[in-house]
Amino acid sequence: MPELIPVLTKDAIARKVSDIAHKISSDYKDRELIIIGVLKGSFIFVSDLVRQLTIPVKIDFISASSYGSSTSSSGNIRLTKEIDMDLKDKDVLIVDDIIDTGLTLAYLVDYVKSFGPKTVKVCIFLDKNERRKVEFHADYVCYVVPKGFLVGYGLDCAENYRNLPEIYHLKL
Repeated sequence: MPELIPVLTKDAIARKVSDIAHKISSDYKDRELIIIGVLKGSFIFVSDLVRQLTIPVKIDFISASSYGSSTSSSGNIRLTKEIDMDLKDKDVLIVDDIIDTGLTLAYLVDYVKSFGPKTVKVCIFLDKNERRKVEFHADYVCYVVPKGFLVGYGLDCAENYRNLPEIYHLKL
């Protein structure tokens, strides 16, 4: 039976999301921002983040998979939902739950840039560099975590645990 070890509480998450939303709102003051959430893991983070922003936003989602039902990335990235909005000459912020190997986000940034946006930045809830395979720098990071397989607040293991309101280390 897997063990869940607490890592981040609801209150700590709420404070950090509010802080990041304030910074993003300040950075994009007097501009409209298109948020591209990376499904499925980011949906809770995106929801909490956009409700804290004080700037005009439009929201779209993209879905990319490299894990399947495994706990490690296959390195083979495939799009399962593409972007529906016109991104040409727009300010775009890709929002994801976690950066681990960096492969998926590097791929998504290049993909989004192919639509000709004015700017592309990345906001990550968790930056975990234990298994990083490509150099990647997110513009906004809520938390840096050193290691472990994390679940909750949208993060899953084989589609389980996304609904947990806090972040846990899953000890298998």
